[in-house]
Amino acid sequence: MRSKGSGSPGGASAGRDAARALGEAVRARRRALGLDQLVLCDLAGVGPAFLYSLEHGKPTVRIDKVLAVLAVLGLELHVRPGREGVSVDQRAQDGAQ
Repeated sequence: MRSKGSGSPGGASAGRDAARALGEAVRARRRALGLDQLVLCDLAGVGPAFLYSLEHGKPTVRIDKVLAVLAVLGLELHVRPGREGVSVDQRAQDGAQ
């Protein structure tokens, strides 16, 4: 069964915004390094359709491929607490009660 969202207000919208921002950062870094898409694809071991989707903010790209692209570009992915301050552990505990 597929999830319809995070259950929090704006969850799907926030995910799309984050995906769009990630794509813009990837595209900007690729261009700053003077790489065209096909060269980056070859270096990262991903296909052109994947890179296009990533750069255009598709929110359902594969994380392993994202990390491969980021590594080639010298970028890192960081996770930090969000504005709501809800962690996965808290949600699991809420569901168990």
